Amino acid sequence: MENNFPAIYNDCARILVSQQEIAAICDRMAAEITDTYKDSNRRLVMVVILKGSMPFASELMKRLDLPLELEFMKVSSYGSGTTSAGRINIVLDLHRGDLANVDIIVIEDIIDSGRTLSYLVEYLKLGGANSVKTCTMLDKPSRREVEFVPDYVGTVVPNEFVVGFGLDYNEKYRNLPFIGVLARHVYEK
Repeated sequence: MENNFPAIYNDCARILVSQQEIAAICDRMAAEITDTYKDSNRRLVMVVILKGSMPFASELMKRLDLPLELEFMKVSSYGSGTTSAGRINIVLDLHRGDLANVDIIVIEDIIDSGRTLSYLVEYLKLGGANSVKTCTMLDKPSRREVEFVPDYVGTVVPNEFVVGFGLDYNEKYRNLPFIGVLARHVYEK
């Protein structure tokens, strides 16, 4: 990274997805989602998985040419490490009595093992949602531990630890305007 960037930029080994690429991905995905739901007679509910998905959801929803409602869920599977703990904890749940009348699109920052979104899709379907689709900015299929294919994918990334644009390591780096590969010396101390 260049020396005139803030110190946190220097913790990235390289930029994986630039700001311009993020904008293009959001444009493409919004067009795909709009096309899917434009003729639906049900309400569309965007369920944003906190915290990492917020920047992506914000950029995506600005581009959607649809009426939509916004909800949040907070799900934990990582803790403070670099790999999933293997268990899903719903920290903030979705509480609605009208799920049978809505189509849900779950917005996630990255799919790694697939466990979290696989679990959430079933959880929301069992809760009575009319339909549940998934949308992720990043997909890392090389790390998949369960059979899961998201409905909308921004881009596929290699098996490297990525940060920025909402993605974090120990709650840091979320504010980077790009997605970068975190330098190994940062997390292999």
